[in-house]
Amino acid sequence: MTPNPAYIQALQDSVREAPYPHLIGMRIAALDFDSCRIELDLGERHLQPFGIVHGGVLATLIDTATFWAGFMRLPEDAGLVNVDLKLNYLKAVTRGHLRAEGRCLRAGRQISYTEASVLDEAGELVAHGTSTLMALPGKGLKLGIPKFLPA
Repeated sequence: MTPNPAYIQALQDSVREAPYPHLIGMRIAALDFDSCRIELDLGERHLQPFGIVHGGVLATLIDTATFWAGFMRLPEDAGLVNVDLKLNYLKAVTRGHLRAEGRCLRAGRQISYTEASVLDEAGELVAHGTSTLMALPGKGLKLGIPKFLPA
């Protein structure tokens, strides 16, 4: 199966305009089988009182990158939900650009296992996490565009 570029673009647009991703300012920069890249330009709204990026922002990036890394292996009519999220904060960040790189380590029909790394502008590891994901048959996105190109 080949991912449909029009579907991926529609998905990126849909996610960017959804309330929470829009609030945070993150976007799906790249999406493929078993991988994705989420990007975020940091601003004052992302900081906690000590002037560093709030841990919830990093957790959101890991949650989002692990989710989308497992998404493209699903059948068109299936959705996905995180069963667990484990992460480690490894470096404080105060400004700049972050990217979360997600990778699916095991894609299953019902359960998938994914990981994500958050990197700063210099490419240094800021946070890392893993997630177990569960497929939800009948809960797929309704974008009006086929997910895959015809064989």
